[in-house]
Amino acid sequence: MQSITKSKLSFMMFLEFFIWGGWFVTLGTFLSNNLSASGGEIGQAFSTQSWGAIIAPLIIGLIADRYFNAEKILGVLHLIGAVLMYQLSNVESFDMFYPFVLGYMIAYMPTLALVNSISFNQMDNPAKDFPHIRVWGTVGWIAAGWIISLGFQWDSLRNIEGGALKNTFLMVAIASAVLGIFSFLLPATPPSNKKDKLASISEMLGLDALDLLKDRNFIIFFLSSILICIPLAFYYQNLSPFLAELQVEKSTAWASAGQISEVIFMLLLPFFFKKFGFKKTILVGMLAWVIRYVLFAYGDSDGLFVMLISGILLHGICYDFFFVSGQIYTDNKAGEKYKSSAQGLITLATYGVGMLVGFKVAGMITDKFLIEGGGHNWESIWIYPAGFAIVVLIIFALFFKNEDIEYK
Repeated sequence: MQSITKSKLSFMMFLEFFIWGGWFVTLGTFLSNNLSASGGEIGQAFSTQSWGAIIAPLIIGLIADRYFNAEKILGVLHLIGAVLMYQLSNVESFDMFYPFVLGYMIAYMPTLALVNSISFNQMDNPAKDFPHIRVWGTVGWIAAGWIISLGFQWDSLRNIEGGALKNTFLMVAIASAVLGIFSFLLPATPPSNKKDKLASISEMLGLDALDLLKDRNFIIFFLSSILICIPLAFYYQNLSPFLAELQVEKSTAWASAGQISEVIFMLLLPFFFKKFGFKKTILVGMLAWVIRYVLFAYGDSDGLFVMLISGILLHGICYDFFFVSGQIYTDNKAGEKYKSSAQGLITLATYGVGMLVGFKVAGMITDKFLIEGGGHNWESIWIYPAGFAIVVLIIFALFFKNEDIEYK
């Protein structure tokens, strides 16, 4: 791969996740402080990610894979996203906010697959080359958090009250416009199925891999993947409002420590996976969810601040040891026949169905512990995802039988 192509793909990946991290992390705080949204409404806003994940395969399968170059579709979707992000910076109520954020996520979620497709199309050895490109996405997410916290300080307690977080949407609108225009300069990625038979809806959603559910171990893993998304939704939806209510300054920069941890544990995952196997790796990942939420429940912004930071730093174990290991397991179980469909099925089950349920549950429980006069009883709130994670851990430990899985 030529150095200029590698630079273009790295910049593309940087902006792709800069855009997502530039508004999604602080969304809950913005909604609660600027639009006086309830926990249920905040959950509804976050669940647009799930609707986008459900609709994305249809956009990719019906349009991008058959009629147009991937880089052109990427450009158009990000230009549409720039317009919608600009609109989000001007809304004054949740009822006005929701249609725009739903439209935005329907446009954005397909781009996650498109940037991968564009990257893979330029690589002779994706297993070796892709991680060096994808890591720039994590750098982009971290950079967005640091700009918000350390650069403009939009998430400082004083600026939050002044409505400064709406500037995150303007920042992302500019970044989306830049990536939209830049996408037309990316290497050409022609339609992959131009001459092939149009895939069915079930193939695009991964439903033709449902035969894998006849395997006892796989269905236990499949159900565990859906259920663990409930604790995951609590993290995405509530971390920023939680830190803001505890009056943690530079909260978005602190939250980005989770992405730094993700990079570190991604490097450690091959060693752990090979030494201890799939089941123990998954169990450690689920145990990390339990520990994280207990730390959140009993930590504070003063003498026990280290508990909060430790909970954030566990993100690498929580995410990598469960979800990345799960992708490896799915790839091994699927074989050549269901390889692509199986990954699509797991994505639909987790980011689609699982997160949709998770955000709904997180919103209901957050509202349940709203304190009269403002704020929340966070100790009670965080115990719930810890409990959910314990249940999933026990189910998996009892019913999943050990398997020898090759790390690829």
